[in-house]
Amino acid sequence: MKTTALRLYGKKDLRMESFELPPIQEDEILVKVVTDSLCMSSYKAALRGEDHKRVPADIHVNPTVLGHEFCGEIVEVGAKWQDDWKPGMRFVVQTGMKETYEAIGYSFRNMGGDMTYGILPAFVIEHGYVIPYDGEAFFYGSLLEPLSCVTGAVHGQYHTRHGEYTHEMGIKNGGKTAALAAAGPMGLALLDYLIHREEHPSLLVVTDIDEDRLAHAAQVLTPEDAKRFGVELVYLNTAIAEDPAAALRELTGGEGYDDVFVFAPVPAVVEQGDAILAYDGCLNFFAGPENEKFSASFNFYDVHYNATHIAGTSGGNTDDMLESLELANEGRITPAILVTHVGGLDCAAEATLGMPKIGGGKKLIYNHFSMPLTAIADFDKLGETEPFFRELAVIVKKAGGLWNKEAEDFLLANRIPLE
Repeated sequence: MKTTALRLYGKKDLRMESFELPPIQEDEILVKVVTDSLCMSSYKAALRGEDHKRVPADIHVNPTVLGHEFCGEIVEVGAKWQDDWKPGMRFVVQTGMKETYEAIGYSFRNMGGDMTYGILPAFVIEHGYVIPYDGEAFFYGSLLEPLSCVTGAVHGQYHTRHGEYTHEMGIKNGGKTAALAAAGPMGLALLDYLIHREEHPSLLVVTDIDEDRLAHAAQVLTPEDAKRFGVELVYLNTAIAEDPAAALRELTGGEGYDDVFVFAPVPAVVEQGDAILAYDGCLNFFAGPENEKFSASFNFYDVHYNATHIAGTSGGNTDDMLESLELANEGRITPAILVTHVGGLDCAAEATLGMPKIGGGKKLIYNHFSMPLTAIADFDKLGETEPFFRELAVIVKKAGGLWNKEAEDFLLANRIPLE
């Protein structure tokens, strides 16, 4: 089987290449990868190359395939799995494997999200990291992995009782939560989940220094909608606050926040989060830094006397992904709010390396098609001269400006196939 893939050869060395996959073994599965959602983690892997913890040292001769937020269809099943999997079944993959630090999208040479066809390794299948997907749209499947990351972050929070040495896991139900530097796609995923799950904060404050990102966030997740679910949602631009920590504390009546999520690997943001913790407050450092020596100061007086503490979560587990799938199927969360750009596999290298500058939310790649990375907001203008984008503009308008199954179906039926 011939495949085309985005392969990592070294630092910032990404190449889209076609090559022959070997025949599958009896404990492997051949798959067609339909969609992949680009992740900042892939950018970090491309930036660090062989120095990345998950990337093998010999990629200059044995390149790996990038991409880990993907959804596709089973093509051929090895003898070992023929009772469990059938050709045509859809699947998603949980990347965070607890048995190894290796991961699809970083460590494997014949499997990754940015490829047309790939081979699921036996280890990944055996440990239950390949999950049946029954959703209607492929792109929703691609968003389950990032959704599982924020689900895992919420479950990873913990609180204590005075005088008892036990941890109660999860956010404080009915408490006060702050999400700092959180108007980007992963922040939006967290907000959507916190607002629409059974256990939620009574106050949820979201900060950023980009007014456009805050305005977009407030448009797709409105304070009015949050109020219907019992959450007071406040957006705050800390760039214009004279004392951001004081402004944040004021919103709590001076008490501080039970749960704080930090979405930017910036020392000042971490320290801001520390400064606004309430008694027994938990700070989750969600943002993964590129610098191995990244550090920030933390008030250890409060650690001792105010029981403040810190957690760090990276990725989600299979249960987190299944929870996200259930909430999406029930219509309680809306993964489509994360997507702001779509494109074909031929734009994936440039889009991956350019993510910090491109801005916006999730970049969705359709692997079997040729298409420049295109902002959904630009469909109208492009439609003035291109019928393809004119029709897409009409379709997304009907869905409130969001990417949707009808848009995906139209792209799959009408876009130029990848050569």
